[in-house]
Amino acid sequence: MDQWLAQARDELARVSGIPAERLELDDEDVRALLDLARVAAHDSGERTNAPLLCYLVGRAQEGASLDELADAVRRSTS
Repeated sequence: MDQWLAQARDELARVSGIPAERLELDDEDVRALLDLARVAAHDSGERTNAPLLCYLVGRAQEGASLDELADAVRRSTS
């Protein structure tokens, strides 16, 4: 995670009260999210759908893993 993103994560953790460790992104998470952003932008034809989809995935992670959510998105757009 680069410095800018780490600082944003730390501030989000502070404001939300969520421990920063819960907001860590490992390499696999980064690849999955960037792939989802690519799918959203290319399949929909709207680049603005990429960050919005990633936001929805983040919100949905209370009920499913990132891998499960990514698979669901891929199934729904194929």
